[in-house]
Amino acid sequence: MIRKPITVGRYPIRLSQFLKLAGVAQDGLEAKILIQQQAISVNNQIETRRGRKLLKDDRVAFADVVYICA
Repeated sequence: MIRKPITVGRYPIRLSQFLKLAGVAQDGLEAKILIQQQAISVNNQIETRRGRKLLKDDRVAFADVVYICA
């Protein structure tokens, strides 16, 4: 599994915003679809809330890549 740290300017950050920042989703609609399809996990648990607040060191997984909130 690949690990990629993503620098976040200010915490907390919403999951949908983080997915855009990490380049996983191009826009909010794509982020929403990925979350609804249960393709995203946060700290090893499937997440279905796109408004989920992320904090430093949270881990977001998608397609064999773990993005770390840095």
